[in-house]
Amino acid sequence: MIVIRTPGRLSLRLHPRAVAVGLACALLALAVGVLAVGHGDYPMTPADVLRTLTGGGSPAEEFIVTQLRLPRLVTGLAVGAALGLAGAVFQSLVRNPLGSPDILGFTQGAATGALVVVVLGGSSAALAGAAALGGIATGLLIHLIAWRRGVHGFRLVLVGIGMTAILTGVNGYLLTRAPLMDAARAVLWLTGSLDGRGWSDAAPLLAALVVAVPVLLACGPALRMTELGDDAATGLGVSLPRLRMILLAAAVLLVSLAAAAAGPVSFVALTAPHLARRLTRAPGANLLPAAIVGALLTVTADQVALRAFPGQLPVGVVTGVIGGGYLVWLLATERRAGRL
Repeated sequence: MIVIRTPGRLSLRLHPRAVAVGLACALLALAVGVLAVGHGDYPMTPADVLRTLTGGGSPAEEFIVTQLRLPRLVTGLAVGAALGLAGAVFQSLVRNPLGSPDILGFTQGAATGALVVVVLGGSSAALAGAAALGGIATGLLIHLIAWRRGVHGFRLVLVGIGMTAILTGVNGYLLTRAPLMDAARAVLWLTGSLDGRGWSDAAPLLAALVVAVPVLLACGPALRMTELGDDAATGLGVSLPRLRMILLAAAVLLVSLAAAAAGPVSFVALTAPHLARRLTRAPGANLLPAAIVGALLTVTADQVALRAFPGQLPVGVVTGVIGGGYLVWLLATERRAGRL
């Protein structure tokens, strides 16, 4: 471990393996992104894509790259990073490897907000805004129900699972009340898709990441202390109620805006933190590696969905298959280890 001390009281601890893994995954994500931008009805080589991104392409190439394909890639990277980061926060907060927005009800809350707009006949822009508000409202409701002299992991998991069951039933009812064409559009959104995404879809999530990433990284050392137990963390000077409120607020905001941008892309928030920890072999939440792995997982799944199947599958189908298989393997591993 490398410790970098600043002139003030702050210090930065770097694990060489974690840094190497993060850089490798980031470069791999960029490489997949270049290939993704070059793929389509108008194919472009990686050299053409890089030349266009640096301002050397023709007007047609600049339009195709910057207006049609790059927004989809940026949205996918931002959604994956937000979900990976939020998943790492939730798993550390609840001290449970199954802690994920998909399981704790936050994703279903965003879906409920979107389905309300679909039933009322709202526009796509209103659908995205309602998804964000639905996720945030669900986060506030779960926080209020689980609050008892603070929000503890076990209560949060139980309340979240109950909220997931309730909202799943509500969402099924809303789908039955929607007109047929609107219901079909809602089902596509509920699967999680990057198709047709523009800069307006990516901008709110990118702004949230700019604000949330520094806040969460600053809370990283305190979050690491909470793994020692509440009493030990309090004895070391950590204000647990304040820390948990900040972390929950940031994570719920990221999950809600990710759902607003691309729909509820499933299992990225569960899988990315686990993969990051296994790759880095570093203690703690591994917030930044989880965000990078989440971005890589999302854009790679999107390319698999586009190229490996006859039709254009939504990215949520591929992440659901990968994440569902990983969840089954994780449950089997935890059971063999005697933790379930």
